[in-house]
Amino acid sequence: MLRMFKIQGQLLREEALNAEELKASMTHAVWIDAHEPTDEERDELNTFLRAELPESDDVEEIEFSARYFQDNEGVHVHSLFLSPGENGRHNTVTVAFLLQDKRLITVREGDLADFRLLRMRARRGQVPINSPQDLIITMFEQKVENLADALEDIHRKLEEVSHLVLEDEDSELEDAIDKLAKLEDSNGKIRLCLMDTQRSISFLQRYIRDNNELNETAREIKRDVDTLMAHTAFLFDKINFLMDSTQGFINIEQNQIIKTFSVASVIFLPPTMVASFWGMNFDDMSFLKPISHGWVVGLLLMVLSAAIPYWYFKSKDLL
Repeated sequence: MLRMFKIQGQLLREEALNAEELKASMTHAVWIDAHEPTDEERDELNTFLRAELPESDDVEEIEFSARYFQDNEGVHVHSLFLSPGENGRHNTVTVAFLLQDKRLITVREGDLADFRLLRMRARRGQVPINSPQDLIITMFEQKVENLADALEDIHRKLEEVSHLVLEDEDSELEDAIDKLAKLEDSNGKIRLCLMDTQRSISFLQRYIRDNNELNETAREIKRDVDTLMAHTAFLFDKINFLMDSTQGFINIEQNQIIKTFSVASVIFLPPTMVASFWGMNFDDMSFLKPISHGWVVGLLLMVLSAAIPYWYFKSKDLL
């Protein structure tokens, strides 16, 4: 799908697409957003731009020279964005930016919250821009804000898991481990997006150095990224602490079960010995001849032999 945006009264506005006037819309657009473009839409863009849009395999490369470079087509930036996944996890999606003098082209897969929010703000007239350079910096500024919101959400969920592990005696610790694993994965992907943003802004600053206002905004974004990077490190430490605590509590519970079985086996060992002794049947053992009410005596001896170890373990607070 192709979406066109233009500057109207120093505000970003989405333009209604008309298939018959697609080329004219591209000519006047300051931002062309290619969201999962079809082959026909790619051909239209390639013909108009006289350039080849990057394919999915190209934008996933991790080398700096493959993600940030300039050529005759313009300035290329391939940046990671956070995308919601299944079962409470997050995914990362690479967005390809092509910055030219008169327009910005983005090529992406998946529905990203950053782009949905920017479109919604544009419909409300809340995105003031003057140039494509201004627009790409605004996008990264909003990206960092959304990553900060995601970190706040992780911190809130982590507080809930902390209460579950450290205070709730009836909690299911296995569920806590599952939640911690998901939070650790999401926190790692947010950190990866922040690191990528740091590299993207540093690269873009080379091409906006003549614009003092954009340069100052870029420096503020980098300061925000540094702060959020420190916060992700704090969250990693807290997740690791809670993971270690959870595993420790699980080990304590397992040790308690093993201890209970060990004590029970020791308590029932003397009655077993008594029963085995009095249950022997040999001709030469005259003291084992049947006596009246012998079963009562044997039963009392078994109970007594079990009660004495039980009392001992109880007095030592082992039960």
